[in-house]
Amino acid sequence: MNGRPPLEQIAALSGLLSRLTRVLVAVASVALVFTASNVTMFAIDHHVSVWIAWLLDPMVAVALGTVLIFDGRLSEYGLYPSGWATVLRWFAGLGTWVMNCWTSLWPAGSDFGIPRQVDPAGLVLHSVPPVLLIVLAEAISHYRHQILTKITELQAQVDAGVDEVEATPAPTASTPPADPAPVAAPPEPVAAPVRAIPLVICGDRQVFNPLLPLASTSVHRKELEPSRLSAEEAANVIRACWVQGTSLPEAARLSTRSTSYVHKIYQRLNESRQARDVLTVTVF
Repeated sequence: MNGRPPLEQIAALSGLLSRLTRVLVAVASVALVFTASNVTMFAIDHHVSVWIAWLLDPMVAVALGTVLIFDGRLSEYGLYPSGWATVLRWFAGLGTWVMNCWTSLWPAGSDFGIPRQVDPAGLVLHSVPPVLLIVLAEAISHYRHQILTKITELQAQVDAGVDEVEATPAPTASTPPADPAPVAAPPEPVAAPVRAIPLVICGDRQVFNPLLPLASTSVHRKELEPSRLSAEEAANVIRACWVQGTSLPEAARLSTRSTSYVHKIYQRLNESRQARDVLTVTVF
């Protein structure tokens, strides 16, 4: 572990995937351009018209480049082709190698069979580009598999973190334990209370006694406060507010949770969306 957040690791690994694909395309282009002249001369020496001899190398090169690039792109989606793709890759690569090295293995005038007049320098010179391309394609295929496995693990960690925050209920204020009820002392005889009659001052020093008691117009605070939602209901409300772009205070009021709690879930949802956007941009 390098200690970096999962989202940063996902972005770095996705960039590495793109760079691997670019390296493979660059090496394939240079190698196939190098082998084009050798394959063309091989076709001309074997009585193929010069007007169509140059088509042989592009035909093999396009097939080899297509299978290499498409294998890489499919692996980024977690898809792996069947064995026919491997057969095509190796057939095109070995075919390019044989056509390049034919004159080094069997010079003009020698019989076909076990090579007895091998040109070592020519064999090495013409073997490096096609062999390098085939081995590089196989190595990058394994690199992609390892990188995609790691990205899947990191994405699971990000999703698990968001689910954990959404499922955690907001902390509630703890109420202090009630004091034990005091032991009632034996009642003492008291005088009957005198009922106080409310007075209403009307001005000019005139005081009137109302016939009916004054009604209180205050509304209890508890009657105005909505009932507290459950953790699952609050998470659904916050997620809907995030999708609609609702402000933090309004989302906190609708979900009956604190503003700091809603802000934390908003951040997790934004990070998850950024991770998915990075993967989408990298793939396309």
